Amino acid sequence: MSDAPPILPPGIDLYILTGPTAVGKTELALSWAEACGAEIVSADSLLFYRGMDIGTAKPSLKDLGRVPHHLIDVAQPAEPWNIQGYVAAAAAKVAEIHQRGRRVLITGGSGFYLKSFFAPVIDQVDIPPEVARHVSALVEEGREVLAAELVKVDPAAGDLVDLLNPRRVARALERCLATGKGVQLLREEMVEQPFPFMNCRRRVFLLLRERKDLRARIVQRVDDMLGSGLVQEVDQLLKRGLKSNPSAASAIGYRETIRHLEGNLSAEALREEIIRNTGRLVKKQLTWFRYQLPPDTRTVRLARDEGLTATDLF
Repeated sequence: MSDAPPILPPGIDLYILTGPTAVGKTELALSWAEACGAEIVSADSLLFYRGMDIGTAKPSLKDLGRVPHHLIDVAQPAEPWNIQGYVAAAAAKVAEIHQRGRRVLITGGSGFYLKSFFAPVIDQVDIPPEVARHVSALVEEGREVLAAELVKVDPAAGDLVDLLNPRRVARALERCLATGKGVQLLREEMVEQPFPFMNCRRRVFLLLRERKDLRARIVQRVDDMLGSGLVQEVDQLLKRGLKSNPSAASAIGYRETIRHLEGNLSAEALREEIIRNTGRLVKKQLTWFRYQLPPDTRTVRLARDEGLTATDLF
């Protein structure tokens, strides 16, 4: 069993700024951090990877120079990061920032990573090597075989785990096999566990926009990405082993471009496919925000050209 990250002491405030893709988090986060003496800790699961810049709308070098950022460009694209590594690294960075007398601003839209600041997301189940090997072999056989095995072990798992997501299915199956328990019981036990940020005070802000406005921003973002060289970026990342990291290779913008480069998606269809899939992602994000963010979250509805500044929010 791996060592759990230490629990941070009381007295640390976390400011958390989130919202769907393309809503405008980056500029507001930078403005507030500059005005309030904060450092930014990313909660975006793709900003970890070096070279994944255009397709993730990663802050520019100029923006990164305005405010200290953490947990951006910390891994190669072929080296998957996981939630365990993220929580340990985030806890260490939060402690360092607090010790420097600076404020901590968490920003990003990746739900599972955001959740780690509100609740336990890592259990303490020890996975025997033979179980890990068995599940790994099932992963190689395909998503359907893997999902069928989980449902065989726990018939109720299909109501609790996204069976179309091989990473989540594999993780659930490993834990069910290692403990002999079902997914629901394992989740109930995990909720009772301590977690690194349990003593922190949290102020959470959710940015939203009108649907038409957000749609226009998504379209503009995709056009900017393609115009800035997304296809060339993905081509270079493939040479660096991107496909060996399923999480990164399946990210929106990257998976469609991989299909294009492999001859399975025309240049004309590439743009529309990315726009469509980004819209679907936003829909999932909004559902997650609705049910998973704390009840005292402050919702801020942004309107085009309304002149809102970051200090108006916090």
